[in-house]
Amino acid sequence: MNIKSLILLGTLLGSNSTAFADLNTDILSIQHQWAKANYDTPAVAQEQAFKNLITFGHKLVERYPDRAEPKVWLAISLSTDAGVNGGFSALGKVKEARRLLDAAENIEPTALNGSIYTSLGSLYYQVPGWPIGFGNDDKAEVYLKKALAINPQGIDPNYFYGDFLLDSGNYVQAITYLTRASQAPGRPGRPLADAGRRTQIEKKLNKARNKL
Repeated sequence: MNIKSLILLGTLLGSNSTAFADLNTDILSIQHQWAKANYDTPAVAQEQAFKNLITFGHKLVERYPDRAEPKVWLAISLSTDAGVNGGFSALGKVKEARRLLDAAENIEPTALNGSIYTSLGSLYYQVPGWPIGFGNDDKAEVYLKKALAINPQGIDPNYFYGDFLLDSGNYVQAITYLTRASQAPGRPGRPLADAGRRTQIEKKLNKARNKL
């Protein structure tokens, strides 16, 4: 390899390193903003908080068109907003979220430790079925199990599969997976998200136990 080739290779590697560093910083930023909007914002201010979050998410998707992670986090932001704020636009938001997750899956199926499948699974069991929406419990279970196969000890895949089982009336198994979620290790840099999720887990566990 000649000197020019070495210089070019070094330049490309340097550019890629910078790009990955910037992407990681931006993903940490949207993760923090999502946790803040979802768990630490008064109800009266949540609509604007999610509006700002979604605007930022769209910018990340435009900035990194060939990466899965920004699409996943924009999808998570849209679907959470639809659940929190509701309204006539909610169905459009979850449909956009599904399109983004399908696109992310085509780029990198295991991105963000299986979050694509966790998010798709949660959409399919929480969105109404036909003729109103695209909800489908069979698809939900397939995706949630894919997420667990990628991240079997993770807080989110265990929580959402436990919640799915709870909704399905399978209370004993729901308790098993929700308990696993409650025992999941903390995620680096995400204390607010973990604390908020653990509060949700405890509520679901109490609900499942009361059903027995």
